[in-house]
Amino acid sequence: MAATRMPRHNPIPRVNKSAPLTLEALLADVRACRVCQHDLPLGPRPIVRAAVDSRILIVGQAPGAKVHTSGIPWNDASGERLRRWLGVDAASFYDETRFAIIPMGFCYPGRGTSGDKPPRRECAQLWLDSLLERLNKIELTLLIGQYAQRHFLGERRKPSLTETVRAWADYAPAFIPLPHPSPRNQAWFKHHPWFDNEVVPMLRTTVAALTAEANQVI
Repeated sequence: MAATRMPRHNPIPRVNKSAPLTLEALLADVRACRVCQHDLPLGPRPIVRAAVDSRILIVGQAPGAKVHTSGIPWNDASGERLRRWLGVDAASFYDETRFAIIPMGFCYPGRGTSGDKPPRRECAQLWLDSLLERLNKIELTLLIGQYAQRHFLGERRKPSLTETVRAWADYAPAFIPLPHPSPRNQAWFKHHPWFDNEVVPMLRTTVAALTAEANQVI
């Protein structure tokens, strides 16, 4: 007797076209996404944070292995340096009315030959525009690393990340491009002291103004 063939599970998320999803419902769908499950060494664990009142959007690369384990974005040495750049403590950083955190890739992509692999493209293709449509109070988007800068700035970005970061005024006030705060980039920080001397003070002032406005609204 022939075995009954079971229907194959389709990991592609179902989208209800008849009614627009709230941000909360969309985030639930994002976190349930399993599109890339067979290509992720640690399995899927989409890590995003956002609220309808978010004022600042942080767009990085993809979660690292430590963040995948904890489920908390930027919960590592890179996050500690990023918070120093922003001049905020952990409580403010993880307040979703202040900061939305949506990387270019939502899940840990695995290790490559020189660090983590690039973020998978499926996340932006499937989810990013829909998420951004629901974040209509964002006043500043921080573009951390080349993948975020390539996506959001397109042909406006400079030939290198260094040149793009140094030309931050060309993209402000909507965007501020930043290098990745990873400890692996220590040599970059050493050879480009202008970043700490010029960009970080500007960044802290800008973030302080926006978070102060958020405090007044609450």
